[in-house]
Amino acid sequence: MTTAVQTRLRPLQPADRERIEAVSRAVGVFRDDEVQIALEVFDASCRPGQTDYLTFGAEADGRLCGWICWGRTPCTLGTFDLYWMAVDPAVQGQGVGTALITQMERQLPPDARLVMIDTSGRPDYAATRAFYLARGYRIAAVVPDFYAPGDDQVILQKAVS
Repeated sequence: MTTAVQTRLRPLQPADRERIEAVSRAVGVFRDDEVQIALEVFDASCRPGQTDYLTFGAEADGRLCGWICWGRTPCTLGTFDLYWMAVDPAVQGQGVGTALITQMERQLPPDARLVMIDTSGRPDYAATRAFYLARGYRIAAVVPDFYAPGDDQVILQKAVS
């Protein structure tokens, strides 16, 4: 059994960009264009005064080892999207992802009703889907061939209060 790694959670800063990219690439499931979009969202989260994207990072031994980004879903009442989450493979299974998702859920405002997650149906995402399911998310829909032929979109949701 793997033991939990000691993590420190903190808001992300523009200086974290290089490490965000490295962690996102290290996960091994995101295409180059997806990593670029993750970085665009991260950059937007760092703009003063913006409220569309909220981010947090996890550090282990003083080094960023995971990150999460979420925000309100436009045109909804109390629905939030978890846009991005990545944990360095060197510390996966050691509580970092759980700490990040718990932090996100704690940061949700009182009017939050739902958290939505879009992910892939590819076999290499099986552990990702299992992670979310184990934390109370449920599969709400599957859109066949959404991302590419044979790559379904799996939409998960969790009711929060």
